[in-house]
Amino acid sequence: MNAIVIRNLAEETLARLERLANSHHVSLEDEIADLLETASKSREICDERVRLADSIAAMTPKGVVQTDSTLLIREDRDR
Repeated sequence: MNAIVIRNLAEETLARLERLANSHHVSLEDEIADLLETASKSREICDERVRLADSIAAMTPKGVVQTDSTLLIREDRDR
């Protein structure tokens, strides 16, 4: 089992975490482990979305002026 020591954690933060753990009927350790797991997955998902957006942006030819999508939507709506 791994261990993490967190120093200088604000008392208010610890109290909020304890309340959160109590509301979920789990130990403080389990609550913090779950929060860390969720945060790390969220970061991976965000990083993957940025990589995907960058790869899509790389497909756009350089030097080509792009039409504002708002104009395209209004044109389509007004037909």
